[in-house]
Amino acid sequence: MSNVVQIQKQGNIAIVTMNLPPMNVLSAANRSGLYDAFTALDQDASVAGIIVTGAGRCFSAGADITEFKGKGDAAFSEGRDLSVVCDVLDASTKPVVAAIHGFAFGGGFEVALSCHYRVVAPGTQVGLPEVNLGLLPGAGGTQRTPRLIGVEQATKIITSGAPVDAKSALSLGLIDQIVEGDVIAGAKVFIDGLLAKGDKPRRIRDIVIDPGSFPADFFAKTRVAGTKKRALAFATQRIIDCVEAAATKSFDEGMKAEWANFLACMASSESGALQHAFFAQREAAKVPDVPAGTKERSVKKTGVVGGGTMGRGIAISLAMAGYPVTLMEADAARAEAAVAAIRAEFEKLGSSGKMKAEQAAASAALVTGTISDKDLGDCDLVIEAVFENFEIKKAMSAQLGAACKPGAVIASNTSTLDVDVLAQASGRPADFLGMHFFSPAHVMKLLEVVRGKETAPDTLMTAMAVGRKLQKHTVISGVCFGFIGNRMLEPYVRESEALLLEGATPGQIDRALEAFGMAMGPCRMMDLAGVDVGAKTVIERDKDGMLPDDPTYRVVCRELEKLGRFGQKTGKGYYRYEGRNAIEDPEAQAVFDDLARRAGIARRNAIEDSEIVERCILPLINEGFLILEEGIAYRSSDLDTVFLSGYGFPAERGGPMYYAGQAGHKWLRDRLLHYAETRGNAQGYWAPARSLEALAASTPKK
Repeated sequence: MSNVVQIQKQGNIAIVTMNLPPMNVLSAANRSGLYDAFTALDQDASVAGIIVTGAGRCFSAGADITEFKGKGDAAFSEGRDLSVVCDVLDASTKPVVAAIHGFAFGGGFEVALSCHYRVVAPGTQVGLPEVNLGLLPGAGGTQRTPRLIGVEQATKIITSGAPVDAKSALSLGLIDQIVEGDVIAGAKVFIDGLLAKGDKPRRIRDIVIDPGSFPADFFAKTRVAGTKKRALAFATQRIIDCVEAAATKSFDEGMKAEWANFLACMASSESGALQHAFFAQREAAKVPDVPAGTKERSVKKTGVVGGGTMGRGIAISLAMAGYPVTLMEADAARAEAAVAAIRAEFEKLGSSGKMKAEQAAASAALVTGTISDKDLGDCDLVIEAVFENFEIKKAMSAQLGAACKPGAVIASNTSTLDVDVLAQASGRPADFLGMHFFSPAHVMKLLEVVRGKETAPDTLMTAMAVGRKLQKHTVISGVCFGFIGNRMLEPYVRESEALLLEGATPGQIDRALEAFGMAMGPCRMMDLAGVDVGAKTVIERDKDGMLPDDPTYRVVCRELEKLGRFGQKTGKGYYRYEGRNAIEDPEAQAVFDDLARRAGIARRNAIEDSEIVERCILPLINEGFLILEEGIAYRSSDLDTVFLSGYGFPAERGGPMYYAGQAGHKWLRDRLLHYAETRGNAQGYWAPARSLEALAASTPKK
């Protein structure tokens, strides 16, 4: 028997414990151990009932997906198949009770469903989140859940992948009892009661679903709704097929349908992309070139400088994570307004149910305002979020370098400026780095940590630790213009503006890229972010001589900024706005026409959507290869995490660098060369990166 599964007897009750903390993942050893344990216990005459539980802080987090990464059916060739393990539990002649604490997710909850009864500790969560990886429960979850709680509720739970809290699970019938105190002791009381009454094992597989218990058109309507789930659509459709099999076929036939659909999901491009993203996020947390044993500095109190939109969002994010926050503004009125806005946002979060009301109130109380940098003197981490102007930020860096205590980490939220220059201005570059949040900072999941030339290893590890506590997808970038995300975005936006000059409309460009899968097209994105913000970045780069020798470079946003068309906030930008509705605007079109005329650009009658997508997406990817060549990022998967978490790149494509591999490096190189030939390449816009050329050259000929 596997040493990760332990058996302890208390009288005539056997307690089977999965002892693979902290997550008790269902590895091959764990599966084999459970199978062997239940096979032996069913033959043990001294055992009248069995309790299954997990060691440590949870019952089981489910499958060890590293076992089947990219392996398909071969993933289950080692140890016992989980569905076989679940069948052994289900078939036990003795009552089996799952004693669940912490959480039981995925395969872990399928193990619990194969038990005859389930008792949980207060605060426990259960669920079947496989859809988030483009998969479905493959060990009976799609067959047992609808038999237990009905077709409609089961479909909702499995297709959402969302966790279910203990009280809701009890109300639905997913569990049998919530027990106070020790959950194993509670399970023993429960099973003793079953034995005293002589109750036989209750098998979910024996439940027959009443065809009249759900609407006749339920599956047809649910399938239509499921088509809108983008990256999750394929798995959602397969889940619906499985639940329909549960409602119309025998359990064994339904299990065959479940397995066939599971393998189809495993082989799908969507699941491959989602699994890649899952592992990429975890890889991003690894810092390969920090000395072993480097520990982060203690962060107990934080400061934020600047009470604008970004500063408030950062303060909210820190407070939500439990950090006390001192927010500094230029004067008392601004400080009071910023703190009031933060408290109002927490009230909104509490009243909407996104946070518990008492938790929201406690978080709001952690934020205090000040106008004196002396009040930042006891902070362990201070993040400046003042106006994106080099001189202002250099002055603030110097001020914080003098005001912060020795050992405090000083961070700039700059999105484009040279962090090394700011670090030198602080006078303490070892304590300095960039922490680039994305707006709204308390909502967006991405955090770019920008490592300067002199950033100390423990400073870097401190920022990474804070990112984890903030529950951000945290990626390290080196110093360059725009870091990872905004640097890769620049050619994407450049080409969208060039297409406007050539005759495409904002609506056509946005529709083409949204059809590709982008959450928002570039024109709507720039209007939302603020055309003036983008234009000022270009203008500052022009002052520093950093722009290409191209008079049409980003000329559209600069012209719109001159005209006061700042986007949504002024009601006019690339579009005009009625509320938040973007409407094609003849006045904007006249601006594009005039700019094209002045530049001598011939307008085209028709531009294919495929050209729009290629011209925007391919140079973005090529820039990613350049970033990797320069050592700005550690891994190509880090670039994918940035664009999936912060820029709305389609999850079903796995991120820009993963997409490049799937589409083919030779194809990508050849399309760049095509545009170099047809569009001209005086500025090197279409020159393939050296590393891309190498990958293309190594592509086997068909």
